[in-house]
Amino acid sequence: MPSQLSICIFVRSASLGDSLEQCLEDTRHAYTRLFSEGELIEYVDQHKQQIDCLVVERIPEILELLSKLRQQKIYLPLVAIGESIETPQRLEVPSGNQEETGTLVPLDLTAIRRLYHDAVLEVTADELQEVQSVIDRAIAKFLELSTTQKGTSTQQGNAIDAIIIQHSLKRQQRRLAEKLKERLGYLGVYYKRDPKNFFRRLSHEKQQDLLESLKEDYQDIILNYFSDDEAINSKIDDFVNIAFFADISVSQIVEIHMELMEEFSKQLQLEGRSEEILLDYRLTLIDTIAHLCEMYRRSIPRES
Repeated sequence: MPSQLSICIFVRSASLGDSLEQCLEDTRHAYTRLFSEGELIEYVDQHKQQIDCLVVERIPEILELLSKLRQQKIYLPLVAIGESIETPQRLEVPSGNQEETGTLVPLDLTAIRRLYHDAVLEVTADELQEVQSVIDRAIAKFLELSTTQKGTSTQQGNAIDAIIIQHSLKRQQRRLAEKLKERLGYLGVYYKRDPKNFFRRLSHEKQQDLLESLKEDYQDIILNYFSDDEAINSKIDDFVNIAFFADISVSQIVEIHMELMEEFSKQLQLEGRSEEILLDYRLTLIDTIAHLCEMYRRSIPRES
């Protein structure tokens, strides 16, 4: 069915895998269960554009698998299944991590997030009946994941690698968001927004970081809006998607636009050039606001 979520499952425990399949046996999920590390890597590489979420058992081998996915610049929503009661396992950190190879660290959610990305969620074996809602939240957190968060780019030692990872993550976030819009509709995307990540509930520091990131993205849109850049619509969609999940208001978008216009105006004055050209960029603002308002409009539940 076109409205199904595509779930990729990798668990070693047969009983755990069977229980997980029972929890996902509905019309909303289509799942593929894999039984070896090699199968997982090959399947994800071939179907990364179709997979909506990975569900894996929290076993020592998983860090090495996630390290390989990260090396291939493949980032996906992830749910880790752990034991109900256990002493955290300890293992060697796979190569590629900033920490010295051979250092023993707990195999817990923090270690997985540090290696892969900060949007990883966990569910215990006794909580499998909640796995559907956890998958929804994992997808939502992945879409809201900042490309500058620790665990996606800052753990990399090479600045160029960090930039490549950021762009790769943004592309995969956009692809997933577009798939959800097509198959589940805007209402499905809206339902998965996490109010804890709304702009008004962020700390002052995180609010400033988000606004600065949005300003940089919007400036890129402005500079390329009247060019032959075929990706301009995707850039607007990226910008609007971030604003939507952060519950950014239209007035804040207008404020970002006006700040940039003021900066451009000062630069044009210094160069002795006319400022009239800036009036044309009202079209950019109108276009962006129209996209954002449409997302908010479609997110309102329809009356039955």
